[in-house]
Amino acid sequence: MSFKVFKLIAFLIILLSGSTPLFSFQMTKQVKVRAPEFQGGSGWLNTDKPLTLAGLKGKIVLIDFWTYGCINCIHIIPDLKKLEAKYADQLVVIGVHSAKFENEGETENIRRIILRYGIEHPVYNDSQFKTWDQYAVKAYPTQVLIDPNGYIFGTYVGEGNSKAIDSAIGSAVSEFRRMGNLNEKPLDFALERAKVGNLPLAFPGKVLADERTDRLYIADSNHNRIVVTRLDGTLVETIGSGKEGFRDGTYDAAQFSKPQGMALSDKHLFIADTENHSIRRVDLKRRTVETIAGTGSLDEFTGAGGDGRKTSLRSPWDVSLVGNYLFIAMAGSHQIWMMDVETGKIAPYAGTRAEARLDGIIENSAFAQPSGIVSDGKNLYVADSESNIIRKINFQEALVETLAGGDLWIFGDVDGEGDVVRFQHPLGIDIYRGNLLIADTYNHKIKLLDPETQFVKTIYGNGKPGQIDGKKPTFYEPGGISVAGDRLFIADTNNHAIRVINLRSDETITLKIPGLAPPAAVFDDQRPVAPNLLQINVQKTIVEPNSDVIFRTGLDLPEGFHLNPNAPQRFEISADDAVALKIAPTRGKFKELPLDIMFNTGKAGAKKISVNLTVYYCREDNTGVCLIKTVSWQVPLDVKASKNSAKIITLSAKID
Repeated sequence: MSFKVFKLIAFLIILLSGSTPLFSFQMTKQVKVRAPEFQGGSGWLNTDKPLTLAGLKGKIVLIDFWTYGCINCIHIIPDLKKLEAKYADQLVVIGVHSAKFENEGETENIRRIILRYGIEHPVYNDSQFKTWDQYAVKAYPTQVLIDPNGYIFGTYVGEGNSKAIDSAIGSAVSEFRRMGNLNEKPLDFALERAKVGNLPLAFPGKVLADERTDRLYIADSNHNRIVVTRLDGTLVETIGSGKEGFRDGTYDAAQFSKPQGMALSDKHLFIADTENHSIRRVDLKRRTVETIAGTGSLDEFTGAGGDGRKTSLRSPWDVSLVGNYLFIAMAGSHQIWMMDVETGKIAPYAGTRAEARLDGIIENSAFAQPSGIVSDGKNLYVADSESNIIRKINFQEALVETLAGGDLWIFGDVDGEGDVVRFQHPLGIDIYRGNLLIADTYNHKIKLLDPETQFVKTIYGNGKPGQIDGKKPTFYEPGGISVAGDRLFIADTNNHAIRVINLRSDETITLKIPGLAPPAAVFDDQRPVAPNLLQINVQKTIVEPNSDVIFRTGLDLPEGFHLNPNAPQRFEISADDAVALKIAPTRGKFKELPLDIMFNTGKAGAKKISVNLTVYYCREDNTGVCLIKTVSWQVPLDVKASKNSAKIITLSAKID
């Protein structure tokens, strides 16, 4: 980890001690420089084979250097998607993930972020910063454009460059098309989303437990909805259609985009609708959703306050209600904002927009991607994730103080007191009996901080990702926590689960939510795919002409897994002679195995049938791992009169 810190120290000074500039600029190469090949990494994602620039000759290539804990890198993703759609046949986007945090360097963790943010271009794990060095990159995010002949023709640093990049690509398309050097044949990649199924919860980011009303509010972030249960997991209702969008209205009609933190009043639920860059208010009695702050876009962000509905925000990540004032962790501008929910006025409260650890009076203080906040009425406590610290804002004195942790590039996993403590990207925080409970996200731990002594100790988790219940639990990037009585509710984000710890007995369970299913919108949008294909060649079988025969299909799933009853299990059957072979229906959905598929053999002769099953299989408790597999049996038939003809053909497979 130290060698990364050493390499990055130099440009930290240039970037005002922040890893990610809020400004942006472009550097255009005057001399032709050939783009270096990818090297020194530890794997590719969203592609079934390594890519080379030589192999992409004829394409315009956009390389995006990023790290997934960087909010400004996340802001770039929608811009990349628009460019990919506009130049689908001419452009190849490649993400080069050069991890800041040790946890971010794990390929499996990058894969989950790809799923979380719907990234559909190839991603290279630049685990040793070799490609970063080859391109002389100095900041996150940075984009590099490469022409069809393999030469760099543009470098862009920071946000706000989408129009310039679009214009440069458009010019390059025209120029190289005119010269006949542009390859406009579409490319298809093996996407990570085709390798996983769907669960009742998808990357839940935050959770809010209220003992008085016996309610648990879950930000089901990747399903773009809020799930409401009782504290025992009994499903009450869902807020939002599940379809990603920006729409007010009734619970069924409202749309969100990756909602995160929540706060509760007697009548309302306030939601940080992160990727809509807005604050939404739910009327719990009328069962409606309305936008009270934010325009739905960050492009118009100026940093100035005003009327909430007319003020652009930047990735609000959490909220905390104190009286009539809603405090907002504005992760994207590295600030704390405040809104008067009665008047609708909103304004910055603390932080200059510089990305740094800087204490003192609130006007001059600086934060780094604050992502979790909670108040005891006198103070606001902040999980300042990118600075790897926990802060306190004293309302009366209007002062910011760091209680424990390191700095932008000083992180790890160390208990102790004050500045000795090391966190790794903490996202969640709550109060329990005068102490602070902290979701130390990238360390996969829950820690306790005494705000008076500034002493920190690990209380749950062993530092390794997992999903073990009991007295020695494990977690996988827990993002949000909330206390109700003596129970701690945890949004265990990468396990797609809610975990509950009894703070008296130290027993941990995974909360079951009977009846909760993924939103219909999720499956409606899925395209037919044949992911993780397993092809099996079956021995030739003799069948009678013009007779009804059954394919009896079955799968041996891994121990502890079952078919997800809410997922669209699919079958399809086809033949090389579809006219002579009578099959009805040729495709459909099913819920249970074994599955019988009947067909008529038709006329005599040699034929070959393909029988495909696409199944979603999940852990028995419907949390955590859920996978997808397509099994294709290739069945040759000898259709003729015979005493040894079969009436039932058994097709089976073992899935690892």
